[in-house]
Amino acid sequence: MSKTHVYFMPGMAASSKIFERIKLPEEHFEMHLLEWFLPENKETLAHYAQRMTAEIKHEDAVLIGVSFGGILVQEMARIKKFRKTIIISSVKCNTEFPMRMKLAKNTKAYKLIPTSLISHVEFLLKYGQGELIKKRLELYKTYLSVNDKKYLDWAIENVLNWDRKQADGEIIHIHGDADEVFPAKNIKDYIRIDGGTHMMILNRFRWFNSNLPEIILK
Repeated sequence: MSKTHVYFMPGMAASSKIFERIKLPEEHFEMHLLEWFLPENKETLAHYAQRMTAEIKHEDAVLIGVSFGGILVQEMARIKKFRKTIIISSVKCNTEFPMRMKLAKNTKAYKLIPTSLISHVEFLLKYGQGELIKKRLELYKTYLSVNDKKYLDWAIENVLNWDRKQADGEIIHIHGDADEVFPAKNIKDYIRIDGGTHMMILNRFRWFNSNLPEIILK
């Protein structure tokens, strides 16, 4: 029996390490992990998606994207027909953004974010105050692979300016009801994970290991 090829796209600036605990039955699935590469000068999200689509080496593949990776795989699905597109902790269109993101877009406040600081995680770890901050920074250190300022500026701008106004009805959306980045109150038509936060791909991996095979194959 031929295996289903499943491609995983991590969230903004994250490495594919975020999927290290995700295990799909090897007799049915083959997992492929995608990584962010640096954008070209003034590259559009559509063009970037085209370049990423070239990394998909199998026909009839399944795409799974987390957060900004979820937005990217939806753009990839505009370019090429995939067996299934699944997004996790993400949004299906810009109407699902929270109000603060819409304001950031309209006021261009996102241009004030000091993205260069993210490349100094070691420094922040040393001087971060409080256990929660230090734990979050440790996670960043472990799972962030792209700390290039050009990439981060590009990624933030392209999230906030994503132009999709209507959700694609074929997208499968898995979302936590405690997601602090994309609050569930703004999200429609999704598979709910009770207590799932924006980082649930890391701490609710058992749910995904139990449920993803059926979601992919049904």
